[in-house]
Amino acid sequence: MKIIIYGSQYGTAKKYALELSKKTDIKAVSYKNIEDVNQYDTLIYIGALYAGGVLGMKKTLGKIKDSSKKKIIIATVGLADPNNEQNTDTIKEGIKKHLRPDIFNQADIHFLRGGIDYSNLNIKHKTMMALLYKKSKRLKDDEKTPEVEAMIETYGKKVDFIDFTTLTPIINEIQKTP
Repeated sequence: MKIIIYGSQYGTAKKYALELSKKTDIKAVSYKNIEDVNQYDTLIYIGALYAGGVLGMKKTLGKIKDSSKKKIIIATVGLADPNNEQNTDTIKEGIKKHLRPDIFNQADIHFLRGGIDYSNLNIKHKTMMALLYKKSKRLKDDEKTPEVEAMIETYGKKVDFIDFTTLTPIINEIQKTP
């Protein structure tokens, strides 16, 4: 059995999960509502990037008892350009810190570009982003990572980089025989 699990705060990861569900006929469910990940042989986790982590991923995939019998696909959703290797390397390192080695080493990892609408952020996230923005603006140009530059560029705006065609490699991976 296969399942798409998503961790979404403001909706972009959920949009990708629902589109992937539509394209593959695999049920999509929020990580908050998943009961037993061990009943599935293929787990596709789509999660929003927040403060170096992937929303709900550690909690959800940490419940896997025996990863050797599972196909694990992880897709992160964030603002930074996934075509930039520095961005994807940084994200992978963050994922590695939050997963057991057996799960991380087995996972097929993908990077999707999301969006943000600052007018919809809750007060906690608005405050956090304001502090991060101020700190980032003070960095010297050579200290700014592409991820930081993307955050500065989009700060205070509504941007949407969702591109459902970037789901194709994930669909191809799902269709491979385990």
